[in-house]
Amino acid sequence: MEALSELLALAPMLLLLVGGLAVMVLDAFSGQRGELAFATAATLFGAAAVATGLALGPQFEAPAWIARHLATDGLATVFDVVLCLGGGVAALVAGGYLREHGQERGEYYVLLLFGVLGAMVLARAVDLLTVFVGLETMSLAVYSLVAFRRTSLRATEGALKYFLLGSFAAAILLFGSAMLYGATGHIDFAGIARAVGEGHAEPRLALLAMAMLLVGLAFKLGAVPFHAWAPDAYQGAMTPVTAFMAVAVKAAAFAVTLRILVGVFGDEVSRSAATGWPSVVASLAAVSMVVGNLAALGQKNVKRMLAYSSIAHAGYAMVGLAAAVRAGEQAVGSVVYYTMAYTAGSLLAFGALVAYGSKGRDVVDYEDLAGAGRRHPGLALAFTLGIVSLLGLPPTAGFFGKYYVFQAAVQAGGGLLTLAILGVVMSAVGAYYYLRVLVYLFMREPAEGAQLAVPM
Repeated sequence: MEALSELLALAPMLLLLVGGLAVMVLDAFSGQRGELAFATAATLFGAAAVATGLALGPQFEAPAWIARHLATDGLATVFDVVLCLGGGVAALVAGGYLREHGQERGEYYVLLLFGVLGAMVLARAVDLLTVFVGLETMSLAVYSLVAFRRTSLRATEGALKYFLLGSFAAAILLFGSAMLYGATGHIDFAGIARAVGEGHAEPRLALLAMAMLLVGLAFKLGAVPFHAWAPDAYQGAMTPVTAFMAVAVKAAAFAVTLRILVGVFGDEVSRSAATGWPSVVASLAAVSMVVGNLAALGQKNVKRMLAYSSIAHAGYAMVGLAAAVRAGEQAVGSVVYYTMAYTAGSLLAFGALVAYGSKGRDVVDYEDLAGAGRRHPGLALAFTLGIVSLLGLPPTAGFFGKYYVFQAAVQAGGGLLTLAILGVVMSAVGAYYYLRVLVYLFMREPAEGAQLAVPM
């Protein structure tokens, strides 16, 4: 029975690990230029999502050696499914895209599989060592995916910025982890929480360690002022890769942030020296919402606009995170729901951008979308649903996501009420650049002689 429990606990990740290695070998010897890799990767993501739903959950008890490193709770189940969904969509939409752009190589799907594997390890991590292993596995795959288009200087520039800044952020996070181990004598989250809560940790060292962990996590979340990589990486990467980054990287980062901040430095240690994090997160949320929305207003490139809007969305979700100590499970649930709603909206929006491209050409500017809604109404409907959900108009999932995080902030009270009001105001500001996409989609005519996105 224990062997079966071990297999069930690790089944989703084992599918991706073994599948990634198999795809690497098959693609090297098949000579099919990615077709076999495409089909295998898409199937593996679906199988991993099903395995997650069947194996994990609140009633599942993993063997002790697994539970010391990886969670198998409801949060792990939700984020595993979200990550598999993001990877699966990034694989499916890339099939025709890579062929049209002359980039049909099987290593794309290998990197995608290992990227999701690293994200799942990161989202499930319950000790600092596992956090770093998952973070680096995911990050190295994503750096390579951003630079996948070898002949593009923009892709190379975006990947280089992402890699350099990501390396600094990873080093800071690792240094913070080492400090936290020095302050508490533990690397597992439960042991750290006990040491901090019972006053056994050296307060100043624990506080500095938490600050360094926050820096590393805020980089992956794309929060201001650790956001400089996002616009260039989003613009330079192929659109399917941008979709994957917007979904998988953020989802995994929010999962591990919830586990560290709420699980380790949460309500049970609210009187310790490390209780300053809610106010810090609230400040990051406020700055991210303001900078992300205002910067998105002036963008002419749709992918850069969505990059800055993702920064704003990180701020919205962090509103719920800042309320977690006072509002408890409701605030945590609001962050999880917001992440799921953002995932759905982003996949629809980026998927439509991939579909609108044609003949090796990306849709990158607003002008590229002029009149496309009338030429292809079905595709425009999916794009509109994604954009409206990201905007947060009822009755979309994005509306309820913002409602839940702002409600959690209002219930938490104090300065978070002001933060919730700022979030509502910034959501209204965001309406300009989101609705601008729909204006071009349905109400503008393409310039004379312009090459149309998905021509008639």
